[in-house]
Amino acid sequence: MTAFATATALAAGLGLRSILLAAAVMSGQLSVGWSNDALDADRDAAAGRRDKPVATGEVSRRATWTAAAGAAALAVPLSFGLGWRAGAAHLIAVALAWIYNVQLKFGVASALPYAGAFGLLPVVVAAALAGAPWPRPALVAAAACCGIAAHFANTVGDTADDARTGVRGLPQRVGPSASVVIAAVFVAVAGVLLIVAVGATPATVVAVVVDGLGALTAPILVTTSRQRHAAFGMVIVAVAVLVVAFVVSGGSRLTT
Repeated sequence: MTAFATATALAAGLGLRSILLAAAVMSGQLSVGWSNDALDADRDAAAGRRDKPVATGEVSRRATWTAAAGAAALAVPLSFGLGWRAGAAHLIAVALAWIYNVQLKFGVASALPYAGAFGLLPVVVAAALAGAPWPRPALVAAAACCGIAAHFANTVGDTADDARTGVRGLPQRVGPSASVVIAAVFVAVAGVLLIVAVGATPATVVAVVVDGLGALTAPILVTTSRQRHAAFGMVIVAVAVLVVAFVVSGGSRLTT
């Protein structure tokens, strides 16, 4: 998310202040990731997650909470350094991610924080520009669709672990096969919305075709338990394709 936001900011003309934006987004992301590891330490240990140092005891939960709180505190001045509107929008996005970690990932509303947090990224970048203009609504909707796709794809490879540890968000309830299809559909919709926002430029058309082919083949390719972890990577690549297409088409089209 830091890379996507920074690329969008540079293309939109934020200039050197893109470094400040990158620092703000990175701080927020670190706070979210570390808080998630601290909150999920017992569940990760029960699932045998050897890739989680908090769950294995290599890093203490207290140290992880301290790091998460420090990153969250740092995100506040960095965010408001971009202006009060941009700062408020970014901190709301971070708060949504924290709310997901604490509670919403267990229920049917689990996709809402992803949609909100991703959808706010164009708002943050636009608000940081001179005059704090609004981004094009279609771009906000496209970003929200990317967030929903990422949420559904991210759970596909962890179905068994989530079932053992009681995580019952919307993707877990619909199952991995349906989650892959849903993720693919939302990626495809995001591509269409990108064209609505910036026009049918060569870059956006190519991006939509590439992502459309990926959306058609993903449910076929991601079929076994060994391949399911590839779903999230495929969505990240698809989002990257859309961001590159937007940058190439002209970042000035971010705002209305």
